[in-house]
Amino acid sequence: MHTRPRSAYIHVPFCRHRCGYCNFTLVAGRDDLAEAYLEALARELSRLDGPHEVDTLFFGGGTPTHLPPAQLARLLDLAARTFPLAAGGELSVEANPVDLDMPRAAALAAAGVTRVSLGAQSFESAKLKLLERDHTAGDIERAVEMCRRIARSISLDLIFGVPGETLAGWSHDLAQAMALAPDHVSTYGLTFEKGTSYWSRRTRGELAPVDEEVERQMYELAIDTLSAAGYEHYEVSNFARPGHRCRHNEVYWTGGAYFAAGPGAARYVDGVRSANHRSTTTYIHRVLAGQSPVAESEQLDAEDAARERLVFGLRRLEGIGESEFHRTTGFTIAELGGATLPQLIDWGLLDSREGQLRLTRAGLLVSDSIWPRLLQRGQA
Repeated sequence: MHTRPRSAYIHVPFCRHRCGYCNFTLVAGRDDLAEAYLEALARELSRLDGPHEVDTLFFGGGTPTHLPPAQLARLLDLAARTFPLAAGGELSVEANPVDLDMPRAAALAAAGVTRVSLGAQSFESAKLKLLERDHTAGDIERAVEMCRRIARSISLDLIFGVPGETLAGWSHDLAQAMALAPDHVSTYGLTFEKGTSYWSRRTRGELAPVDEEVERQMYELAIDTLSAAGYEHYEVSNFARPGHRCRHNEVYWTGGAYFAAGPGAARYVDGVRSANHRSTTTYIHRVLAGQSPVAESEQLDAEDAARERLVFGLRRLEGIGESEFHRTTGFTIAELGGATLPQLIDWGLLDSREGQLRLTRAGLLVSDSIWPRLLQRGQA
């Protein structure tokens, strides 16, 4: 029995430019497509036969706040008509600090936005330049102050492990972030993704990754610094003050269903995981021609769905209740984990006690290497 989604995601593909490390679905310098995008999004949403009340509605990108105020207001209204927010719901919008101004803030406030996620990444000018970001530390501070007037929660994204970065530099970034007292912080180690200019520059020897041990120290420094400042480390990369977890992302981590619309948007409805075409122009063309924007679709069988839920659930620091997992998936963690599970426990990467399975501190540091072992069938 599948439950209808109570969450929705809207992808907004527009950006000022593509940063060298970014492999997200976006278009830069194509603001001329915005009107056609909004029309295509309206048509895609109309096929959902709404309205569908949701508890969380998330606008990601790209950069939603790159849209001019009038188009931003239209976007928010368009989605709200299909996905009206339930009382007490969470309405999140990702924002670039340099984009936020009073007219855009007014559009967010009028739509009832409760949470703004700012792509700060760093406060250090040299690091921001290397990351090819177009804002300054002053822009971040100004954006946080503006968001305080309109939203209940403010989140900052930070990146560590940038080529040439030192532990002291990362410590300074964390200190500057804490000085702004955000409600939520997400920290991500820099990755070199195929297809990005960073990948090409690394291949040519122009960029060198930070030493793995230094990167681990940076991650641990973030954990210790943020925890000492009163933030709950509730997911591998995420920290929140009490009452300020990202409820939308928790839907993903707990295996919940969710709607999605826009180019490259991925959804999980009725046990089917599907994603729209990543090309913004192709997405627009397909939808306006009356065709489906879906590029790929997969009906997960019971075991694959359970394995996904296991891995996503273990990303949360509280871990997974073994009896609840069995009740909701029909599988025990032991049968899915096979011989791998006791190995991971023996190695001190997972901890199982009082019916709860969770990552240890050592497991947190190598979690990306754990997930493929648990997703793979035939571990018994």
